[in-house]
Amino acid sequence: MRTYAIGDIHGHLDLLQAAQARVAEDRARVGDSEAPLVHIGDLIDRGPRSRQVVEHLMAGQARGENWVVLKGNHDRMFERFLEDPYAHDPMLRSGIEWMHPRVGGVTTLASWGVRNPEERPLPEVHADTLAAVAPEARAWIAALPTSFRRDEQLFVHAGIRPGVALADQVEDDLLWIRAEFLDDPRDHGVLVVHGHTAIDKVTHYGNRLNMDSSAAYGGPVSAAVIEGRQAWLLTPEGRVPLV
Repeated sequence: MRTYAIGDIHGHLDLLQAAQARVAEDRARVGDSEAPLVHIGDLIDRGPRSRQVVEHLMAGQARGENWVVLKGNHDRMFERFLEDPYAHDPMLRSGIEWMHPRVGGVTTLASWGVRNPEERPLPEVHADTLAAVAPEARAWIAALPTSFRRDEQLFVHAGIRPGVALADQVEDDLLWIRAEFLDDPRDHGVLVVHGHTAIDKVTHYGNRLNMDSSAAYGGPVSAAVIEGRQAWLLTPEGRVPLV
């Protein structure tokens, strides 16, 4: 069963569109217009065009593209900021909030035209954000799913908690987990396709496939095709096996 996947985007519309073009090229080569394309989450933050990424994905789904878009931890932080500017994600260390330079929320606000948020009172910044973000975009972000299961493949943003049934996984783990999942070599019953933890290039570990090729730090947005538990990186020259 064939599924396409695109890794963390982080506000880079040009890189996203290049990755989607590689998916379209592979579809044409194999004659498959039906297989879904799953975007792994972290649509926003750090890159310059978060708003445009969101609007591009919304528009694609609206015109009938077979796109699945998952929620990442950065997307959840933005969702919660829209609800309450003082909300603190429990998975973030104390003293670090969504607008902290390490997180990247300020770049997302800039893409929506909210200027100088670090220099103004938070209620004022929040009011400007609510005025700038269309209600449709806000509802779309809030409704993003946290997982997508297809045959032998499970797509999530960060990973799963090993030893917990797939049906019992909780959102905090699906969006934030690292070491407990990354260091576990066991078979999870499915190939877990994820992002969240930035690495130099897409890597297949046998029980999981990490799609986060560091777009947030100057790397590409990567695209892959998964058939059963086998995967190939999509490049301008075609498929490259991920062994």
